[in-house]
Amino acid sequence: MTMTGLFSGKAAATLCLLLGLGGCASQPPSSGVAPFYRQLDHNGALVDASAAAEVLSAYRRNHGLPALTYDPALAAAAKASATAAARADKPASADALKRNLAAQGVPNPGVNLSAGYRTLAEAFSGWRDSPQHNRVLLQKTATRFGIATAYAPGSKYKVYWALVVAGP
Repeated sequence: MTMTGLFSGKAAATLCLLLGLGGCASQPPSSGVAPFYRQLDHNGALVDASAAAEVLSAYRRNHGLPALTYDPALAAAAKASATAAARADKPASADALKRNLAAQGVPNPGVNLSAGYRTLAEAFSGWRDSPQHNRVLLQKTATRFGIATAYAPGSKYKVYWALVVAGP
């Protein structure tokens, strides 16, 4: 029996249209992809803080340093910095953010600001391979961190990053 034998002409056409549109529905960007490799170059994308804590802490432990714990206040500072850079369409000054955090009483702040990395894996690899950024990853006094991204669709960089670490 054919599809049109089961349904009237209009019902069959409606069903075919709905089935066709169903095939156009996209899956969430994160489906089936580990958070470390999730693409963050789209609206609403958020870096996974748990995945960041895992990779940052494992890297630090491999270098004889303590793990980092996620700090919502540092994450808010990171988000504000990444968002400002995305709006300006240029990376911000890590030194200015460090001075601002220190003035607010944040002990021993360290900051990585970057742009262009599409995944946490890319950002981590870039930071690890840059002596200046690697010093922040391996900052001896760090015990806490916050991380954030901001998406700028019209920018050549697309994704702006901020990582903030601090002491206890």
